[in-house]
Amino acid sequence: MGEFSPFHWLIVLAIVVLLFGGKKIPEVMRGLGEGIRNFKEGMHSPGQGPAQSTQVPPPAPPAPTPAIEEKK
Repeated sequence: MGEFSPFHWLIVLAIVVLLFGGKKIPEVMRGLGEGIRNFKEGMHSPGQGPAQSTQVPPPAPPAPTPAIEEKK
């Protein structure tokens, strides 16, 4: 198990281009960059909660089901 050489990276890049196509790759990279940026912003501001802090009421208890009479 050695390190990846530049030739290996070229093969990986060619496979990625074949799978996703040339037009889809910038969109994927943009989304990845935005995700990383949002993660870093979240790490630098630990005192703040999420942007949407709405409280959801707890779920209602299940309704009782009527007992089924057994037939003899």
